[in-house]
Amino acid sequence: MSKRWGIGTVVIPAPIEVDEMMRKVPAGKLVTINEIRVALARKHGATIGCPMTTGIFAWVAAHAAEERAQRGEKDITPYWRNLKAGGILNEKYPGGVDVQRQRLEQEGHVVIRKGK
Repeated sequence: MSKRWGIGTVVIPAPIEVDEMMRKVPAGKLVTINEIRVALARKHGATIGCPMTTGIFAWVAAHAAEERAQRGEKDITPYWRNLKAGGILNEKYPGGVDVQRQRLEQEGHVVIRKGK
């Protein structure tokens, strides 16, 4: 770990903490997974937030939110507002990048396609 992230402490967040961070992002705003990791590390007085578990728990929150939406629930985690590092859409979220792009555009965001 020290070669990539440096020396220090790492927080392994609880899944609910990642979900709570994702729920705090209001319509019209976006957050990257790295910003969530930094916030979690700061909350726990650690050097970094674990990139592996934070990413996994964001995926879990996204899929749980989509299951709730399919049951007709309205109060779901707005997972589409959570981007990968560099502002990249997450192909592993429900429906892939197409659904994430559609949801972001519905909220007024402009998604710029780069690459492929």
